[in-house]
Amino acid sequence: MKLARFAAGLAAGLAMTVSAALAEQTTLRITLQLPMKSHLGQNLLVFKEKVEAASNGEVAVEIYDSAQLYKDKEVPQAVGSGAIEMGVVSLTRYVGDVPAVDLFYMPFLLNSEELVRKAVAPGSPVRGPLDEAILDTGSRVLWWQAYGGSVLLSNGGPIKTPADLAGKKVRVFGKTLGEWVKAAGGAPTLISGSEQYIAYQRGTVDIGMTGVSGVKSRRLWEVMDTITLTNNADVEFVVVVNEDFWKGLPEQHRAWINEAALAAEKDVRDKMSTIEAEAIKMAADNGMTIYTPTAEEIAVWKASAQPVYDQFAADAGELGQKVLDAARSFQN
Repeated sequence: MKLARFAAGLAAGLAMTVSAALAEQTTLRITLQLPMKSHLGQNLLVFKEKVEAASNGEVAVEIYDSAQLYKDKEVPQAVGSGAIEMGVVSLTRYVGDVPAVDLFYMPFLLNSEELVRKAVAPGSPVRGPLDEAILDTGSRVLWWQAYGGSVLLSNGGPIKTPADLAGKKVRVFGKTLGEWVKAAGGAPTLISGSEQYIAYQRGTVDIGMTGVSGVKSRRLWEVMDTITLTNNADVEFVVVVNEDFWKGLPEQHRAWINEAALAAEKDVRDKMSTIEAEAIKMAADNGMTIYTPTAEEIAVWKASAQPVYDQFAADAGELGQKVLDAARSFQN
């Protein structure tokens, strides 16, 4: 009798062990170009904690930060091909397949938090069509990560007007930003986020451009001494998952992932204004000069930007015009 009970107990224990092993079957590897301490890295931790807790470990998340697996420009192909399950990538890296994504880099179009929130809301007339278009590349957008407004970095003084860019090499991270720099008389140079520190240090470019939060996470005060708060563009990142991998997941796993993604998106969006304020303060505390352009100076910048809108209309086609009209409608 005792032997029978022991055997039954052993069988039950083995069954539970096997069942647990079979249940824990989804691992999400996520590639990130920024350091883990960046707010995008911390946002991935929010997602990881929520999805692993909700799934009781059935969905596990592994984060590979600081471009140790892929650089930003390599992420769309890596995720779209299935080389890795998930990745964080700047939205503009999809411009080759979906030119309309550079809407967010149209000069001074979405230059307030209110306008940005309307544009990036799930299913909005701006975001919805862009998410659908990215799906055609083999990747599904799970959530958007706010990175903040674009600023200019320099040494020796602020960049007050387009005249201050004339003849200067400027780091950019998107085609439309490059058009903006060219319209102002500068020479754009496309440099990935993970390589910009060394570019400034070596003098590869004269002027920097980045989301203001990047000044803090990358300690850019060590290589530049001035921030000009142009807020000329809204920098967005997206977290994408390979579509074939996604479709192969159990329905419950997709539900857990979606729920955690929505929570992570809200978390980072709600923190963005505080993150930017803290980054600016830290930059100032580390010796950087912070310059806010006057209304007159912004007007000069806007006047010089019309060629960028003309080029966007030519490049982005019907989809570009659709999302541009939607974005402009928010200003009414």
